[in-house]
Amino acid sequence: MSGLFITLEGIDGCGKSTQARLLADWLQGEGHCVRLTREPGGTEAGEAIRDLLLSRDRSIPAEAELFLYLADRALHVAEVIRPALARGCLVVCERYGDSTLAYQGYGRGLDLDLLRRLDALATGGVEPDLTLVLDLPSGQARLDGERLDRLESEGREFRQRVAEGFRKLARAEPQRIKLVDGRPAVHIVQAQVTELVRGLLAEERRPPGASQREAP
Repeated sequence: MSGLFITLEGIDGCGKSTQARLLADWLQGEGHCVRLTREPGGTEAGEAIRDLLLSRDRSIPAEAELFLYLADRALHVAEVIRPALARGCLVVCERYGDSTLAYQGYGRGLDLDLLRRLDALATGGVEPDLTLVLDLPSGQARLDGERLDRLESEGREFRQRVAEGFRKLARAEPQRIKLVDGRPAVHIVQAQVTELVRGLLAEERRPPGASQREAP
């Protein structure tokens, strides 16, 4: 049996890393095989790409930035995500293709249709079963001003475009992409995340052809 693929998305400083770790811990406690990973990174080569992308010592054109993210994703899918799913594990990933659309599309202004085609090539058609966007006003991003990386240093207007991009993606795919209010305390956000994932797991256990109303 193949596993399930869950991604967490949102602007920088919305709490993705914390919620991804808490979700993975909860799923492991429920007895599931879990693979927690992230983008950029997740592989040895991917971590080198991450260092290149996030370093404030470099100025990277939008097109070069895009292809670095796509190269990282192609490696990540081949080496980590697809094998874990084939083993029947639940993959919890911080960032995936929706970040490309939000950041390089809505944030940088690159063509969305082109981004979708390139992302499909990089992923080989591996798509999330559930995407949770931690929705947070750009002015409330929890960033350490002393240690901002290149993307975190882009400023509030850029984060606003990215945040609105995620909201537009959620409106376009409401069955897969769920907005989670990222403003409350960590444990309240965690409860929202857990409830949505619990719903996905219940849906997967439902017999083929059974409606939601017929489920126990």
